[in-house]
Amino acid sequence: MAAITAAMVKELRDKTDAGMMDCKKALTETNGDMEAAVEFLRKSGMAKAEKRADKATKEGKVFAAVDGSKAVMIEVLCETDFVAKNEKFYDYVKEAAARVLAGTSGEGDVTAKAQEIENDKLAELFVKFGEKMVLRRALRYEVPGGTVASYMHGEGKIGIMIEAEGSDDPALLKDVCMHIAAFSPAYIIPADVPAEAIAKEKEIAAAQLAGKPANMIEKILTGKINKWYSEVCLMQQPWIHDDKTCLAKLAPKLVIKKFARWTVGQEL
Repeated sequence: MAAITAAMVKELRDKTDAGMMDCKKALTETNGDMEAAVEFLRKSGMAKAEKRADKATKEGKVFAAVDGSKAVMIEVLCETDFVAKNEKFYDYVKEAAARVLAGTSGEGDVTAKAQEIENDKLAELFVKFGEKMVLRRALRYEVPGGTVASYMHGEGKIGIMIEAEGSDDPALLKDVCMHIAAFSPAYIIPADVPAEAIAKEKEIAAAQLAGKPANMIEKILTGKINKWYSEVCLMQQPWIHDDKTCLAKLAPKLVIKKFARWTVGQEL
């Protein structure tokens, strides 16, 4: 059996970030074969990760990668805030988003394909950190002729991705993303609001108007619904930089086709 030297252990540790004792064990098990030791650690990481399948993954990061008119946003979860704030974990999520963008096509949910692309990398990451990690979801936009933009808030705690038409001004589109992060609109314009949601809001408002003359109620209801639109619709909400105006007035030619607002660990 080959002698396992301190230099060999250090080399394997530099390659994998695994613990020194784990590196020594891997080299011993593989008779000093460096490539086999790396593979041993990866397989060991997968096995340990499977044993931690019941561990809660509530921390993590959201990150979006944009390339022209294509974009992908992913969420990767881990067990602790300590790992979520680690620079190497952040670098991994950033690189993973780029790989998923390059390795997928079309629009919509690409979670299954993203997990397939990243499973081996996540196993390697487990070797480094000793925590279960999950690529929880991945969403892809591809809009030839349109514009996509993204924004990450709170060190990746919140991620925004939008599709826009009518403007490719990066400063404006970043501000729109920041606004969505801050105010969490439920809809883009009033026409997007489902009829049942409007009916429910009217029902609630009408209950507050009991006893008022019938000829006043409809006018008051109209005012209340318009005020509600200004609370839940992106284009009508008071603008993040000036609450005396709104996006519909500030950028009348801008059309937001769709947006995604993700927070780490939110219910799906």
